[in-house]
Amino acid sequence: MVPSSPNPLSSSIAAFDLLNSDIRTPGIFLIYMISAATFCCSLVVDTMNDCSSGQQNTSSYSRIISSRHNRPPTSVPICTHSTHLFPPKPEEAQQSAPMGESTTTALDGNQLIAKALARFGVDHMFGVVGIPVTSLANRAVSLGVRFIAFHNEQSAGYAASAYGYLTGRPGVLLTVSGPGCVHGLAGLSNAMTNAWPMVMISGSCDQKDFGRGDFQELDQIAAVEPFSKFSAKAKSIKEIPDCVFQALAEAGSGRPGGCYLDFPSDVLHQTISEAEAESLLATAADKFGESESEKVLKVQNSQIDEAVSLLRHAERPLIVFGKGAAFARAENELGKLVERTGIPFLPTPMGKGLLPDTHELAATAARSLAIGKCDVALVVGARLNWLLHFGEPPKWSKDVKFILVDVSKEEIELRKPHLGLVGDAKLVLEKINLGIKDDPFCLGRSHSWVAAISSKVKDNVSKMEAQLAKEVVPFNFLTPMKIIRDAIAGLGSPAPILVSEGANTMDVGRSVLVQTEPRTRLDAGTWGTMGVGLGYCIAAAVASPDRLVVAVEGDSGFGFSAMEVETLVRYQLPVVVIVFNNGGVYGGDRRSPDEISGPYKDDPAPTSFIPNAGYHTLIEAFGGKGYLVGTPEELKSAISESFSARKPAVINVVIDPYAGAESGRLQHKN
Repeated sequence: MVPSSPNPLSSSIAAFDLLNSDIRTPGIFLIYMISAATFCCSLVVDTMNDCSSGQQNTSSYSRIISSRHNRPPTSVPICTHSTHLFPPKPEEAQQSAPMGESTTTALDGNQLIAKALARFGVDHMFGVVGIPVTSLANRAVSLGVRFIAFHNEQSAGYAASAYGYLTGRPGVLLTVSGPGCVHGLAGLSNAMTNAWPMVMISGSCDQKDFGRGDFQELDQIAAVEPFSKFSAKAKSIKEIPDCVFQALAEAGSGRPGGCYLDFPSDVLHQTISEAEAESLLATAADKFGESESEKVLKVQNSQIDEAVSLLRHAERPLIVFGKGAAFARAENELGKLVERTGIPFLPTPMGKGLLPDTHELAATAARSLAIGKCDVALVVGARLNWLLHFGEPPKWSKDVKFILVDVSKEEIELRKPHLGLVGDAKLVLEKINLGIKDDPFCLGRSHSWVAAISSKVKDNVSKMEAQLAKEVVPFNFLTPMKIIRDAIAGLGSPAPILVSEGANTMDVGRSVLVQTEPRTRLDAGTWGTMGVGLGYCIAAAVASPDRLVVAVEGDSGFGFSAMEVETLVRYQLPVVVIVFNNGGVYGGDRRSPDEISGPYKDDPAPTSFIPNAGYHTLIEAFGGKGYLVGTPEELKSAISESFSARKPAVINVVIDPYAGAESGRLQHKN
């Protein structure tokens, strides 16, 4: 259905009558007459131009789409009827007509986007409002989408990406045009690199003014291209439903990732009848679907048989799993596989908790032995990248045979494993378990490989516990970390979601803090991104409102997003942020004497912050609770009180500035 175009002459006369009713002086009357005449002429010219354009350019939507799946773009025609140069505001378009005449409710682009998001099932949106997207946020809220407003698009983007991971549904980021879009690239690229579903929505400048230096003008489609698997720009209001539905569907399909939607301000102000809007929404839903994306499974039975045979005949098998398995909700299938076969397992940092770290077959504390000696490694939802030493010697045996389970065929082709199984981790593991069930095998606790792993784990855990038993003041990293570990364990289930970032803080925490439940650890991830902390905390709190969120942060990592503690207080989120305050990046001034020279040698070191900074007072400025601690008793008291309160809090833990090491465990790269 195409809404009828208003008659230009009658519209101008009506406008003139309305203006004339408020005329008070002859001078103003003359100005209004000239304005009305000019407006009438522009409407006539606009209508003539539209009529002459006819059916031209019906595939501009297709050309503006950029997709990394090489899927043929869907052709959506541009509407060909007249669109005024200055479209009426929504409230003007919906004014009641004179008595006796019919009325048609009109929706603007903001309302249509909000409807499309809600219709697809979006229930949360993160972002920073401003020109031209403030109305979009308000419209979304009115339709039941909770909008979490941030201070910076970077943190909001990190929140959207983590929300996609935790819920399995695309997280949505809203930004303003130009600089807002650029700030949002941090979150979009983070989602793409970690393979998490996310859609970034940005307003952009008027299409007719693009290339002329318009307000916040930027070719945003080009800017997002390296960081998105799909991007689209709606050039008219009628394209909005298809754009929104396709981007949300693409974000979660295949290997999940970031997608981008661009809505020019003129499109946001165009209007359409409610009936036509409903028709377009229904069509988009039919095309791209509102249900869960179809799971990938491209394995043959013969491949499953080969995988089972490799595991069965291996002398030293190992199961490795990562956050891809966590995203696929594969914990039950992993548990069955481990219990049936007795094969030791090793999680990547964000795979921790899929099976409890306390499991007797957990090989985390014997990592070097496990990866260095295994002869067959089943790797599920984890890439053989830097986190796993690229699957190469000397960390791995040169003779190890990898069975790589990944949703991406391209990833498997890149790594060239002995056997590649393309598919969703949960579905592939289901098939492997069925294959084993028909002809079961189990290593048993007395198997030499299992016994060797178990012995090494006990030895290393014993050494770590001996170090943790020492109470060191001023604090090192281990003493407060043990207190935090014990307090988290005391909470039971549901376990808190742990957010961790920082060099030494994250590295030590990875070894000391225990994960017992799936998807309860968020850290710097594949990209080693600093600054994710507060965004991740907020995402975790809204995605899992039944869980406490505990952030264990280095002071440098905290500084990237510290202002978002106001967001925690504003929404009263159950988040406790524990800051390890050692006075800088890696700690105090660690320069050698020959590095302290030149005209600015008396400046603080590039790694130094103000010593003993009062980070806890920041949250107090907004009404939250702050704690300053320097002893075990003070830390235990602060944790007990804040964990029980389940209110926004910052615990400022002052530690020795020379505890830890520069660059953490990546010293060889700095």
